[in-house]
Amino acid sequence: MSIISSILTQASFSSSDLVKLLGSEGDEMMLLFETSNKIKQNITGNKVYFRGLIEFTNFCIKDCLYCGIRKSNHSIQRYNLSDEQILDAVRFAEEENFASIVLQSGENTSSTFTERITHLITRIKDQSQGRMRITLSLGEQSESVYRQWHEAGAHRYLLRIETTNHTLYQKIHPKNSLHDFNHRLDCLYSLRSVGYQTGTGVMIGLPFQTIDDLANDLLFFQKFGIDMVGMGPYLEHSQTPLFKFRNELMTVQKRFELSLKMIAVLRILMNDINIAATTALQAIDPMGREKGIKAGANVIMPNITPGPHRKDYLLYESKPCPDEEAIQCKGCLDARIAMVDAIGGYGEWGDSKHFQNRTISE
Repeated sequence: MSIISSILTQASFSSSDLVKLLGSEGDEMMLLFETSNKIKQNITGNKVYFRGLIEFTNFCIKDCLYCGIRKSNHSIQRYNLSDEQILDAVRFAEEENFASIVLQSGENTSSTFTERITHLITRIKDQSQGRMRITLSLGEQSESVYRQWHEAGAHRYLLRIETTNHTLYQKIHPKNSLHDFNHRLDCLYSLRSVGYQTGTGVMIGLPFQTIDDLANDLLFFQKFGIDMVGMGPYLEHSQTPLFKFRNELMTVQKRFELSLKMIAVLRILMNDINIAATTALQAIDPMGREKGIKAGANVIMPNITPGPHRKDYLLYESKPCPDEEAIQCKGCLDARIAMVDAIGGYGEWGDSKHFQNRTISE
């Protein structure tokens, strides 16, 4: 029996075990994917749940060194969808039988912004007669704001930690109070305390990052008891400070494979959580999201942002389908899902089983 085969029979895993799994190649990597897919089929089934993604503004108060919409990037066209444009996108999601949407934007902590989100959540719930599940991905806020949004009707919150290595976190962010690792971590605990299905994620293949870092990221997800994860390959943007390290990165293909292995290992480590097959996978491989599903993911976030603005929400370059309208994006979903022997969970919230299980136990 190979080392990888032996590790895959274990009930628990050390950091060194995870490093070995993440380093698997060839037939052993295929065995990893087969194992993770089987676990997914047994625990969460073969449905893929949709979250209609609305990237409603690219204004941001943060200056993260890897991000294309960082405050200091003056080369991009800033935009801010109106409430009615957002509600129209939600209406489209309803018409296409998506039962969940994601409101995503650059970070903003102003009272005007937080009150606007509360108002939007209320209007979405009213418009959909309570049928639409709402995920927020709006960055760091106070616990009172998180509670306000949750009480208004938001159900899930995605706040990516990006890396759980404190030193690495400092290398990819400005060194000031607005970009503080411990504060971001505290926000994750606040989200869990408030009652959200809590999600996070990391970038894979960052400058200065090691396989040990990624193994420890996975163990952090497990220790925290995260409900959902969205993670994918780091893709550089030419108008960011980290771009100068592009020649030190592993190839995009290696980042892609490593991202699939991260999905697979996490599915084995935490078999009942929701894992997204992110758009960044598709930016490298036209079948990237589908390969993510085969590796263990069970969520896809089709972009339903009005077409003219998609090209302006570029966290990284080479974002796929920036000029498509939402109906075009939705049109290829069924065929793509069928190609990997999965079915779309239309009309279903697809809540995290991990969240359901932990709230029962608590």
